[in-house]
Amino acid sequence: MADLRAYKCPNCGGNIEFDTSIQKCKCPFCDTEFEMEALQAYDEDLKDEHPDEAEWEREAPKEWTEDETTGLRSYVCKSCGGEIVADAVTGATSCPYCGNPVVMSEQFKGMLRPDYVIPFKLDKAAAKNALLEHYKGKKLLPKMFKDQNHLDEIKGIYVPFWLYDAKVDGTARYKATKVRSYSSGSYDYTETKHYSVVRAGNMEFTHVPVDGSKKMADELMESVEPFDFSEAVDFQTAYLSGFLADKYDVTEEENKERANTRVKQTLSDTLAETVEGYTSVINESSSIRVTDGKAKYALYPVWLLNTTYEGQQYSFAMNGQTGKFVGNLPVDKGLKTRYFAISGAIVAAVAFAVQYLFWYL
Repeated sequence: MADLRAYKCPNCGGNIEFDTSIQKCKCPFCDTEFEMEALQAYDEDLKDEHPDEAEWEREAPKEWTEDETTGLRSYVCKSCGGEIVADAVTGATSCPYCGNPVVMSEQFKGMLRPDYVIPFKLDKAAAKNALLEHYKGKKLLPKMFKDQNHLDEIKGIYVPFWLYDAKVDGTARYKATKVRSYSSGSYDYTETKHYSVVRAGNMEFTHVPVDGSKKMADELMESVEPFDFSEAVDFQTAYLSGFLADKYDVTEEENKERANTRVKQTLSDTLAETVEGYTSVINESSSIRVTDGKAKYALYPVWLLNTTYEGQQYSFAMNGQTGKFVGNLPVDKGLKTRYFAISGAIVAAVAFAVQYLFWYL
């Protein structure tokens, strides 16, 4: 069993948490603020602290099966003594009994300890407002969804990311044409010239993010990028206080191919963009190589919002650093039908008007 530890305020004994507005830890009871550097020593103490163990005897105990316990961990809250069960990758949460923010420091020891963390800059209110802004201008959004919709869940979570550095070099060959049409005398001519175009180049990438959580949809996490790594700091558990946090359950090695695909595609697209001035361009072949690959482990801030409409769950995500907001919305089928019917009628009317004008010209 691992401990569930909370940061205690030395002035009033309350539990402190990370405040996004001042980028410091703060006690919500006496308003005392704490510099992150001051909590560094406390972080070191947590690493050496071990929970007390007590043994109990019971006649004919019933044991959990291996299937039942797979992926579960039990924790004890240091504030109220409440015991909760969480999955194996949860690194920070709040106690369901006393509500205090807690950090499961056991989850971040040894090889699981992140190298960097980007602290949350935007709070829960900003995430809610971003959702309302996301609704605006969506003409096919059901009215009932906007008027009666309520959030099932909103949570700030530090998502594990692997950050890859690499060098990429490659070549690409394209088959291109230039087509010219002209007239001479009574004849019309079309001239087509064929070219073989070769491009070569190299690029260097740093901190290419690939999320390391199976629970997070890869497409959703890629959509909230980019994150500004210049604001990343060395990891301290104090930043997690008041938020949820997961450790990775997809390894660096397992994610390497996704990172390779992203950097290779970037170089391929960049080379293709340099082939200009042709009527048509077809990629015949390419050879791209990745070298000097390195990886670091980081936690990035993401707000996750979930809501339900007509029995279907809709998920949204907001970058907790930049505010970029993404997520799919339902479509009112009746409005969609009327919208396309009106659009079709407008197109038909314009076509008739043009035809009418040509008739009388």
